[in-house]
Amino acid sequence: MSVVKLSLWSVDLTSHENYYMAEGKSCTTVESHVLCLETNEGLKGWGEVCPIPHYLPAFAKGVPSAIVEMAPEILGAELAGVDALMHRLDAHLIGHPHAKSLVDIALWDLWGQITGQPLYALLGGRTRRDMPLYHSITCIAPVEMARIAKEAYATGIRQFQVKLGADADWQADAERLIKVREAVGMGPIVYGDWNCGATRLQATRTGRAVAHLDVMLEQPCKTLEDCAAVRQATGLPMKLDEGAHDLASLLRAHELGILDAVALKLSKFGGLSAMRRARDLTVHLGAEICSECTWGSDIVTAAALHFATSTPKGALLNTCDLSGYVSPRLYPEAPTRSAGRIAPPEGPGLGVAPDLDVLGSPILELE
Repeated sequence: MSVVKLSLWSVDLTSHENYYMAEGKSCTTVESHVLCLETNEGLKGWGEVCPIPHYLPAFAKGVPSAIVEMAPEILGAELAGVDALMHRLDAHLIGHPHAKSLVDIALWDLWGQITGQPLYALLGGRTRRDMPLYHSITCIAPVEMARIAKEAYATGIRQFQVKLGADADWQADAERLIKVREAVGMGPIVYGDWNCGATRLQATRTGRAVAHLDVMLEQPCKTLEDCAAVRQATGLPMKLDEGAHDLASLLRAHELGILDAVALKLSKFGGLSAMRRARDLTVHLGAEICSECTWGSDIVTAAALHFATSTPKGALLNTCDLSGYVSPRLYPEAPTRSAGRIAPPEGPGLGVAPDLDVLGSPILELE
């Protein structure tokens, strides 16, 4: 069986509310790309990637060009697993992991359909029925963030990501963490996320102001070394995100003592194949994993959920229902949150297939 056709769509996804982060970053409407790889026997594998502008070295409008560049290696390729083809793509196009991510996801979807198994079975086996979700709270006034946290808590959410740094005010950031902790009480996980947007001094002052609380800090600074300085100065546990993007960065973070938890995102690592290797290392190093991606709808969410449910027990911190934050939904029948948790789709492969009416006309078709 071989790949005989690829199709690519561009879909604008709009956040249900304006999403504010540090350094003036915001998400309102973002561009997601959806890829379909079709075989000579009529099977269709789906992939998706949705970079956030100004967030990581990933440019959404560069995805079509990267797909065209990789197409000669993809079209005609025999499907006898995923890793071999992805290694060829890594040699053919250096870097650009976000553009490879949706290819990798689509190949895993095909391989699941070929073998008749859900993706989680191929990624290590199902280790849990469902997974805990975190709820991400946009960086606005502290009292409003507390209200959002309280509403999410009432639905069963017990993990809260508090966005910080939108106004570069360390005291306001401390108040945000204090108010959210008060709103949800003791017990739930609360962590403040600067998305690399704080200086060491700003993050340290915020951390010391809330050091009496049970909170965690997420990627306050751009470099791992600065994050380590904040960890040492505040004594608070550290979750990494942007700074963890390959095996070397995971090892360096562990060496610096800041790998308490880490966000493994599909687009950062280049898809499920590379992220599975990162998971093995992360488990070995003793850190807890958040399984997700930068943004997206039901296809990339399904991939993250399969990855999460196959993560070894004791190693999963949480996952994210990315598709629950945006519209339109590409596959309205996909799983949704229930009592603060979510389960992966059933069926072979990803278990989701987008509504073609929502996708519209492809922007690229190659055979």
